[in-house]
Amino acid sequence: MNEETAVARPSADPPAAASDSPGFSPVALLRACRPRQWLKNALVFAAPAAAGVLTTPRGLLGTAIAFGAFCLAASGAYLLNDAADVEADRRHPRKRRRPVAAGLVTVRLARITGVVLLLLGPALAALSGDWKLPAVVAGYLALTFSYTFWLKHQAVVDLVAVAGCHVIRALAGAVAVDVPVTSWFLVVVSLGSLLLVTGKREAELRASGDSARRALSAYTPSYLAGVRAMSSGAMIVTYCLWALNERHPGPFHAISIVPFVLIVLRHNLLVDRGVGEEPEELVLRDRPLLLFTALLLVPLLVGIYLS
Repeated sequence: MNEETAVARPSADPPAAASDSPGFSPVALLRACRPRQWLKNALVFAAPAAAGVLTTPRGLLGTAIAFGAFCLAASGAYLLNDAADVEADRRHPRKRRRPVAAGLVTVRLARITGVVLLLLGPALAALSGDWKLPAVVAGYLALTFSYTFWLKHQAVVDLVAVAGCHVIRALAGAVAVDVPVTSWFLVVVSLGSLLLVTGKREAELRASGDSARRALSAYTPSYLAGVRAMSSGAMIVTYCLWALNERHPGPFHAISIVPFVLIVLRHNLLVDRGVGEEPEELVLRDRPLLLFTALLLVPLLVGIYLS
Protein backbone atom coordinates (compact mmCIF):
# COMPACT_ATOMS: atom_id res chain seq x y z
CA MET A 1 0.00 0.00 0.00
CA ASN A 2 3.00 2.22 -0.04
CA GLU A 3 4.79 3.41 -3.10
CA GLU A 4 8.17 2.05 -4.14
CA THR A 5 10.41 3.88 -6.57
CA ALA A 6 11.91 1.57 -9.18
CA VAL A 7 14.24 2.24 -12.11
CA ALA A 8 14.02 5.87 -13.17
CA ARG A 9 12.77 6.64 -16.67
CA PRO A 10 12.88 9.89 -18.60
CA SER A 11 9.75 11.90 -17.72
CA ALA A 12 8.99 12.63 -21.38
CA ASP A 13 9.01 8.97 -22.38
CA PRO A 14 5.55 7.38 -22.02
CA PRO A 15 5.96 3.93 -20.50
CA ALA A 16 2.71 2.44 -21.79
CA ALA A 17 4.12 1.00 -24.99
CA ALA A 18 7.03 -0.64 -23.23
CA SER A 19 4.86 -3.20 -21.42
CA ASP A 20 3.94 -5.30 -24.49
CA SER A 21 6.93 -7.65 -24.68
CA PRO A 22 9.72 -6.78 -22.26
CA GLY A 23 12.42 -9.33 -21.57
CA PHE A 24 12.26 -11.11 -18.24
CA SER A 25 14.25 -9.28 -15.58
CA PRO A 26 14.59 -10.93 -12.15
CA VAL A 27 15.82 -7.65 -10.72
CA ALA A 28 12.76 -5.78 -12.00
CA LEU A 29 10.47 -8.49 -10.63
CA LEU A 30 12.18 -8.26 -7.25
CA ARG A 31 11.72 -4.50 -7.28
CA ALA A 32 8.06 -4.97 -8.12
CA CYS A 33 7.81 -7.04 -4.91
CA ARG A 34 8.94 -3.88 -3.05
CA PRO A 35 11.51 -5.41 -0.69
CA ARG A 36 12.01 -2.04 1.01
CA GLN A 37 8.44 -2.32 2.23
CA TRP A 38 9.40 -5.47 4.13
CA LEU A 39 10.77 -3.20 6.82
CA LYS A 40 7.17 -2.67 7.96
CA ASN A 41 6.94 -6.39 8.68
CA ALA A 42 9.51 -5.92 11.43
CA LEU A 43 6.47 -5.04 13.54
CA VAL A 44 6.03 -8.78 14.09
CA PHE A 45 9.10 -8.64 16.35
CA ALA A 46 7.53 -6.05 18.67
CA ALA A 47 5.34 -8.30 20.83
CA PRO A 48 7.88 -11.15 21.15
CA ALA A 49 10.59 -8.64 22.04
CA ALA A 50 8.40 -6.93 24.64
CA ALA A 51 7.54 -10.33 26.11
CA GLY A 52 11.22 -11.27 26.37
CA VAL A 53 10.98 -14.45 24.28
CA LEU A 54 13.21 -13.54 21.33
CA THR A 55 16.18 -15.16 23.02
CA THR A 56 14.45 -18.55 23.06
CA PRO A 57 14.68 -20.86 20.01
CA ARG A 58 10.88 -21.22 19.83
CA GLY A 59 10.33 -17.49 20.09
CA LEU A 60 12.92 -16.64 17.46
CA LEU A 61 11.74 -19.32 15.02
CA GLY A 62 8.07 -18.40 15.38
CA THR A 63 8.78 -14.72 14.84
CA ALA A 64 10.97 -15.44 11.81
CA ILE A 65 8.17 -17.54 10.28
CA ALA A 66 5.70 -14.71 10.82
CA PHE A 67 8.08 -12.19 9.26
CA GLY A 68 8.65 -14.36 6.18
CA ALA A 69 4.95 -15.07 5.77
CA PHE A 70 4.08 -11.38 5.82
CA CYS A 71 6.86 -10.53 3.36
CA LEU A 72 5.50 -13.10 0.89
CA ALA A 73 1.86 -12.09 1.38
CA ALA A 74 2.57 -8.36 1.17
CA SER A 75 4.66 -8.72 -1.99
CA GLY A 76 1.91 -10.79 -3.61
CA ALA A 77 -0.61 -8.09 -2.77
CA TYR A 78 1.69 -5.38 -4.17
CA LEU A 79 2.05 -7.24 -7.47
CA LEU A 80 -1.68 -7.78 -7.90
CA ASN A 81 -2.36 -4.17 -6.92
CA ASP A 82 0.15 -2.87 -9.48
CA ALA A 83 -1.33 -5.12 -12.16
CA ALA A 84 -4.84 -3.81 -11.40
CA ASP A 85 -3.77 -0.15 -11.31
CA VAL A 86 -1.30 -0.26 -14.20
CA GLU A 87 -3.13 2.25 -16.42
CA ALA A 88 -3.69 4.75 -13.62
CA ASP A 89 -0.07 4.34 -12.46
CA ARG A 90 1.20 5.17 -15.95
CA ARG A 91 -0.48 8.56 -15.71
CA HIS A 92 1.04 9.29 -12.29
CA PRO A 93 4.33 11.27 -12.19
CA ARG A 94 5.92 8.94 -9.63
CA LYS A 95 4.03 5.66 -9.78
CA ARG A 96 4.72 5.40 -13.52
CA ARG A 97 8.24 4.33 -12.53
CA ARG A 98 7.03 1.14 -10.87
CA PRO A 99 8.29 -1.92 -12.79
CA VAL A 100 4.81 -3.01 -13.93
CA ALA A 101 3.72 0.47 -15.03
CA ALA A 102 7.11 1.11 -16.63
CA GLY A 103 6.85 -2.09 -18.69
CA LEU A 104 9.78 -3.82 -17.00
CA VAL A 105 7.44 -6.54 -15.70
CA THR A 106 4.42 -7.71 -17.70
CA VAL A 107 0.97 -7.55 -16.17
CA ARG A 108 0.57 -11.30 -16.71
CA LEU A 109 3.82 -12.09 -14.90
CA ALA A 110 2.87 -9.76 -12.06
CA ARG A 111 -0.47 -11.52 -11.65
CA ILE A 112 0.97 -15.02 -11.74
CA THR A 113 3.77 -14.21 -9.33
CA GLY A 114 1.36 -12.34 -7.08
CA VAL A 115 -0.99 -15.31 -6.80
CA VAL A 116 1.93 -17.67 -6.07
CA LEU A 117 3.23 -15.40 -3.30
CA LEU A 118 -0.26 -15.04 -1.83
CA LEU A 119 -0.48 -18.82 -1.55
CA LEU A 120 3.03 -19.16 -0.14
CA GLY A 121 2.40 -16.61 2.64
CA PRO A 122 -0.25 -18.55 4.56
CA ALA A 123 1.53 -21.82 3.70
CA LEU A 124 4.70 -20.59 5.40
CA ALA A 125 2.64 -19.33 8.34
CA ALA A 126 1.21 -22.84 8.73
CA LEU A 127 4.72 -24.06 9.62
CA SER A 128 4.19 -22.42 13.00
CA GLY A 129 2.09 -25.46 13.86
CA ASP A 130 -0.95 -23.38 14.84
CA TRP A 131 -3.92 -22.31 12.75
CA LYS A 132 -3.94 -18.84 14.31
CA LEU A 133 -0.98 -17.40 12.39
CA PRO A 134 -2.29 -18.45 8.92
CA ALA A 135 -5.65 -16.97 9.94
CA VAL A 136 -4.01 -13.66 10.85
CA VAL A 137 -2.15 -13.60 7.51
CA ALA A 138 -5.43 -14.31 5.71
CA GLY A 139 -7.10 -11.49 7.64
CA TYR A 140 -4.30 -9.15 6.62
CA LEU A 141 -4.80 -10.08 2.96
CA ALA A 142 -8.56 -9.58 3.24
CA LEU A 143 -8.06 -6.09 4.65
CA THR A 144 -5.39 -5.31 2.05
CA PHE A 145 -7.64 -6.20 -0.88
CA SER A 146 -10.61 -4.43 0.72
CA TYR A 147 -8.41 -1.34 0.81
CA THR A 148 -7.17 -1.76 -2.75
CA PHE A 149 -10.59 -2.14 -4.35
CA TRP A 150 -12.82 -0.07 -2.07
CA LEU A 151 -11.60 1.38 1.23
CA LYS A 152 -8.87 3.54 -0.28
CA HIS A 153 -11.60 5.62 -1.91
CA GLN A 154 -13.32 6.33 1.42
CA ALA A 155 -11.93 9.35 3.27
CA VAL A 156 -11.01 8.74 6.93
CA VAL A 157 -11.77 5.03 6.57
CA ASP A 158 -8.68 4.66 4.39
CA LEU A 159 -6.52 5.98 7.24
CA VAL A 160 -7.90 3.41 9.65
CA ALA A 161 -7.61 0.60 7.09
CA VAL A 162 -3.91 1.17 6.43
CA ALA A 163 -3.22 1.60 10.14
CA GLY A 164 -5.10 -1.64 10.71
CA CYS A 165 -2.70 -3.49 8.42
CA HIS A 166 0.18 -2.35 10.63
CA VAL A 167 -1.66 -3.43 13.78
CA ILE A 168 -2.31 -6.87 12.28
CA ARG A 169 1.42 -7.28 11.70
CA ALA A 170 2.09 -6.54 15.37
CA LEU A 171 -0.64 -8.97 16.45
CA ALA A 172 0.83 -11.65 14.21
CA GLY A 173 4.07 -11.57 16.19
CA ALA A 174 2.17 -12.19 19.41
CA VAL A 175 0.18 -15.03 17.83
CA ALA A 176 3.32 -16.63 16.38
CA VAL A 177 4.92 -17.06 19.81
CA ASP A 178 1.68 -17.36 21.80
CA VAL A 179 2.13 -14.35 24.08
CA PRO A 180 -0.75 -12.18 25.32
CA VAL A 181 -1.33 -8.73 23.85
CA THR A 182 -1.70 -6.09 26.54
CA SER A 183 -3.98 -3.11 26.18
CA TRP A 184 -0.93 -0.81 26.47
CA PHE A 185 0.77 -2.51 23.54
CA LEU A 186 -2.36 -2.44 21.39
CA VAL A 187 -3.08 1.25 22.03
CA VAL A 188 0.50 2.40 21.40
CA VAL A 189 0.80 0.37 18.19
CA SER A 190 -2.61 1.54 16.95
CA LEU A 191 -1.87 5.22 17.59
CA GLY A 192 1.62 4.93 16.13
CA SER A 193 0.23 3.31 12.99
CA LEU A 194 -2.38 6.05 12.63
CA LEU A 195 0.35 8.67 13.08
CA LEU A 196 2.49 7.18 10.30
CA VAL A 197 -0.42 6.78 7.88
CA THR A 198 -1.71 10.31 8.52
CA GLY A 199 1.76 11.75 8.02
CA LYS A 200 2.04 9.86 4.73
CA ARG A 201 -1.28 11.24 3.51
CA GLU A 202 -0.32 14.75 4.56
CA ALA A 203 2.97 14.55 2.68
CA GLU A 204 1.15 13.22 -0.40
CA LEU A 205 -1.36 16.05 -0.22
CA ARG A 206 1.37 18.66 0.11
CA ALA A 207 3.15 17.19 -2.91
CA SER A 208 -0.16 17.33 -4.85
CA GLY A 209 0.91 14.30 -6.86
CA ASP A 210 -2.06 12.22 -5.69
CA SER A 211 -4.54 15.06 -5.31
CA ALA A 212 -6.78 13.64 -8.04
CA ARG A 213 -7.51 10.55 -5.95
CA ARG A 214 -10.97 10.81 -4.46
CA ALA A 215 -10.14 10.11 -0.81
CA LEU A 216 -7.02 12.26 -0.77
CA SER A 217 -8.78 15.23 -2.35
CA ALA A 218 -11.29 15.12 0.52
CA TYR A 219 -8.57 15.97 3.07
CA THR A 220 -7.09 19.32 4.01
CA PRO A 221 -3.59 19.82 5.42
CA SER A 222 -5.03 21.28 8.62
CA TYR A 223 -7.27 18.25 9.18
CA LEU A 224 -4.44 15.76 8.69
CA ALA A 225 -2.15 17.85 10.88
CA GLY A 226 -4.83 17.79 13.58
CA VAL A 227 -5.18 14.00 13.41
CA ARG A 228 -1.41 13.71 13.55
CA ALA A 229 -1.24 15.94 16.63
CA MET A 230 -4.00 13.97 18.33
CA SER A 231 -2.32 10.64 17.60
CA SER A 232 1.07 11.91 18.76
CA GLY A 233 -0.22 13.28 22.04
CA ALA A 234 -2.33 10.23 22.90
CA MET A 235 0.50 7.85 22.01
CA ILE A 236 3.04 9.71 24.15
CA VAL A 237 0.70 9.75 27.15
CA THR A 238 -0.07 6.04 26.75
CA TYR A 239 3.59 5.10 26.41
CA CYS A 240 4.51 7.15 29.48
CA LEU A 241 1.83 5.44 31.56
CA TRP A 242 3.14 2.06 30.44
CA ALA A 243 6.82 2.89 30.95
CA LEU A 244 6.20 4.32 34.44
CA ASN A 245 4.22 1.28 35.54
CA GLU A 246 5.51 0.11 38.92
CA ARG A 247 5.74 -3.48 37.70
CA HIS A 248 8.75 -2.59 35.54
CA PRO A 249 11.97 -3.18 37.49
CA GLY A 250 14.71 -0.58 37.41
CA PRO A 251 14.77 2.80 35.66
CA PHE A 252 15.24 1.54 32.10
CA HIS A 253 11.64 1.72 30.92
CA ALA A 254 11.31 5.23 32.30
CA ILE A 255 14.54 6.29 30.57
CA SER A 256 13.13 5.12 27.23
CA ILE A 257 10.46 7.84 27.42
CA VAL A 258 12.92 10.53 26.32
CA PRO A 259 14.00 8.95 23.00
CA PHE A 260 10.41 7.85 22.37
CA VAL A 261 9.23 11.45 22.56
CA LEU A 262 12.15 12.55 20.38
CA ILE A 263 11.16 10.02 17.71
CA VAL A 264 7.60 11.34 17.63
CA LEU A 265 8.72 14.97 17.49
CA ARG A 266 11.30 14.27 14.79
CA HIS A 267 8.76 12.41 12.65
CA ASN A 268 6.31 15.29 12.88
CA LEU A 269 9.04 17.73 11.86
CA LEU A 270 9.89 15.64 8.81
CA VAL A 271 6.24 15.43 7.79
CA ASP A 272 5.93 19.21 8.07
CA ARG A 273 8.89 19.43 5.73
CA GLY A 274 7.00 17.27 3.22
CA VAL A 275 9.18 14.14 3.40
CA GLY A 276 6.76 11.69 5.03
CA GLU A 277 5.46 9.94 1.90
CA GLU A 278 7.67 6.91 2.59
CA PRO A 279 7.67 6.60 6.40
CA GLU A 280 9.36 3.19 6.34
CA GLU A 281 12.40 4.76 4.67
CA LEU A 282 12.72 7.68 7.08
CA VAL A 283 14.20 5.46 9.77
CA LEU A 284 16.87 4.26 7.32
CA ARG A 285 17.76 7.64 5.86
CA ASP A 286 17.31 10.17 8.65
CA ARG A 287 20.28 10.09 11.03
CA PRO A 288 18.53 11.70 14.00
CA LEU A 289 15.75 9.12 13.74
CA LEU A 290 18.33 6.34 13.58
CA LEU A 291 20.01 7.70 16.70
CA PHE A 292 16.75 8.17 18.61
CA THR A 293 15.61 4.66 17.68
CA ALA A 294 18.86 3.18 18.98
CA LEU A 295 18.54 5.20 22.18
CA LEU A 296 15.02 3.83 22.59
CA LEU A 297 15.89 0.19 21.97
CA VAL A 298 18.92 0.02 24.28
CA PRO A 299 17.19 0.82 27.60
CA LEU A 300 14.10 -1.17 26.60
CA LEU A 301 16.07 -4.29 25.78
CA VAL A 302 18.15 -3.92 28.93
CA GLY A 303 15.02 -3.47 31.01
CA ILE A 304 13.29 -6.47 29.43
CA TYR A 305 16.13 -8.99 29.13
CA LEU A 306 18.71 -8.06 31.76
CA SER A 307 16.76 -6.63 34.67
